[in-house]
Amino acid sequence: MKYYVIIFLFMATGFGSYAQEDNQIFTIYLVRHAEKQVSADGSKDPSLTPCGQQRAESLAGFLRQVNLASIYSTDYTRTRDTAQPTASAKGMELKMYDPRALKDFAELLLDRRQDVLVVGHSNTTAVLAGLLVGEEMGSFDESIYNRIYQVVVSNTQGRLHILESAFVCVK
Repeated sequence: MKYYVIIFLFMATGFGSYAQEDNQIFTIYLVRHAEKQVSADGSKDPSLTPCGQQRAESLAGFLRQVNLASIYSTDYTRTRDTAQPTASAKGMELKMYDPRALKDFAELLLDRRQDVLVVGHSNTTAVLAGLLVGEEMGSFDESIYNRIYQVVVSNTQGRLHILESAFVCVK
């Protein structure tokens, strides 16, 4: 009996930590900003609609139990406002990234090997997800707000899961 306890302790402590270091897994969550205001003047930096604000809060709830190391956003009102409820709930500051330098940003995310949230746009979110897993992906329709791209990376292999949020706007 004593022999089995020793083997179990070895496997639970020494072997388990060795396996974890060798096979580090991290997850990158990517979302498009929530619903934005559409203005007659064609503003390039609109804020969120009331439904967009609710969606941003819903995202924070979805990620409540996820231990994030960083939260990234492009430097636009709609992306910052989508990311901010999650950052506030976790006591974190937003980090800005350049949506015109997605390849460099993908390399940075993969090098850091951390669980993170990235808030982008309809023409960058899927493209970045594709770069993270080595697949070519394009932009998606501007009417789509409910996708959560989950990239799970183990060692050097990434796997993409596209989730649809169950969010419903309460008017």
